[in-house]
Amino acid sequence: MFDFDLPEPGLYRTTQPMPGNDAIPAGVLVFIGQPKTGGVKFIVRPADNRRNRWFWRDPTTPLKATHAAWARTLKALPSEGFYTLPETINMDGGGKWLKGAIVELGYNEEGKGILFVGQWQEDGEDNSLFFSDRGMQIDDRLLSKLIWAPILPVTGKPQ
Repeated sequence: MFDFDLPEPGLYRTTQPMPGNDAIPAGVLVFIGQPKTGGVKFIVRPADNRRNRWFWRDPTTPLKATHAAWARTLKALPSEGFYTLPETINMDGGGKWLKGAIVELGYNEEGKGILFVGQWQEDGEDNSLFFSDRGMQIDDRLLSKLIWAPILPVTGKPQ
C-alpha cells in the first residue's frame, strides 16, 4: 500500500477509534500533516486554542499503510479561517446573522464547526473587525456550504 492511500494533510473528524491508539477515539478533531521535508504522514490531536484556532504539537502518531482502511473513515473538514454565510441564520430567542456576513470558522475538540461572526465596533477607533471567543456551533449541512472569504493576513499593525 502506498502513501497516496492515506488522506491529504488537513483537518478531519474521526468517526471510529484509531486501531491500537487510545489517544485517538471516535468523534474528535485531528490534523493530518506531513513534514515539509517529505517523509511519513502523521496524525495529531489539538494542543491549545488561541484566537479561535487550534495549534498542534508533539506527540504525533505516524500513519502507516496499515492505517489506510481506518483513514478512509475520517470526515474531511474545511480549513479554519474566514468565510461568508451562504444563508441567514435565525437565532433562538430572536436575532439573526445575515446571508453574506463574514464569519470565522473554528472547531471544538469534537471536530464540530463553530462560527464567530465579524463585528465592527461603531464607537471604536480602529477600522477593523472583531471576532469574539464565543461562537455558535453549526451542523455539517451548513459547514459544507460556507463560502471561503480570502482575507489577507498581515503581520504587525495593519496599515
